[in-house]
Amino acid sequence: MECENECSPENFEFMNGRASTIEKIIDEPNSKFYRIQANLNSQIDLKKFPFDSQQLEIILEDKEKTNDELVYVANMDQSGIDDSIAFSGWNLDGWNAEVSEHTYSVYDETYSQYIYSINISRIFFNAFLKTFLPVIFTLLVILCSFLIDTDKITTRLAMASSSLVAAVMFHVSISNQIPPVGYLTFADKFMILTYFVLLFTFTLNILILELQEQKKNDLAERIHRKTEYAVFFVIPIIYLLLFLIFA
Repeated sequence: MECENECSPENFEFMNGRASTIEKIIDEPNSKFYRIQANLNSQIDLKKFPFDSQQLEIILEDKEKTNDELVYVANMDQSGIDDSIAFSGWNLDGWNAEVSEHTYSVYDETYSQYIYSINISRIFFNAFLKTFLPVIFTLLVILCSFLIDTDKITTRLAMASSSLVAAVMFHVSISNQIPPVGYLTFADKFMILTYFVLLFTFTLNILILELQEQKKNDLAERIHRKTEYAVFFVIPIIYLLLFLIFA
């Protein structure tokens, strides 16, 4: 921290966490340099998980001096991120430093607040492979089950039911990767759509089985022929729309 006049700016605090150690390296009348280790928290938005972007913030504010006595100014020339900094599984998209005013309406006081933010985003290809590739292979198995003739309908039912169990277990595994949130993430929407596809498959197979039990084999065969290859076009288009709208 550098001041126009002689100052003592060490009475600052982190508004989104607490400093574990503060070491003053330079102590001159107009210049103070600190090395700090701190545990900080930032608000996160997981609605687009696993393709989400986040901001990691450092928020400073003086404990006592209002903006009538102290106003922070971002020193862009001496701000930045060391080249050795890396976030495993994330892209480092740059940083920003700004100053805002934080007003406490109860006390009618306004404080200068310094905000340094680091922008990160998940690596798209890695997120796609780890989150959706297993489900996509499960869907391919389901789609291939439509090619099985109606005389083996019990095999199709077994494939649909086992895929449903696998999808539920995998959804639980995905949900355990993030903290509990009160809204649906993109991964949740993807899995809900998968449940409807599996439900459609299961219901269709039950219908064909029921028609066979009623000796309506011709109708069962017509339903099979109409859906045999159509699902290979319709279902991928539905998932494509999901990615275009919500991803």
